[in-house]
Amino acid sequence: MNADIIKGKWKEFKGKLKEKWGDITDDELLQIEGNSDKIYGVLQQRYGLGRDEAKKTLDELSKDL
Repeated sequence: MNADIIKGKWKEFKGKLKEKWGDITDDELLQIEGNSDKIYGVLQQRYGLGRDEAKKTLDELSKDL
């Protein structure tokens, strides 16, 4: 996942995050604000994903940006 692309297209990307993981709250998205480490942390904590699994999934979501 290219962190610069995520930061630049954060609004579009957070829509994809909400589609994929509907339980992510708006407050969490505000705290993340395009920071890939924070995204990994939320996915690990809320969904029990490992860091590698979270990274792989986010890479797939970010391909279309």
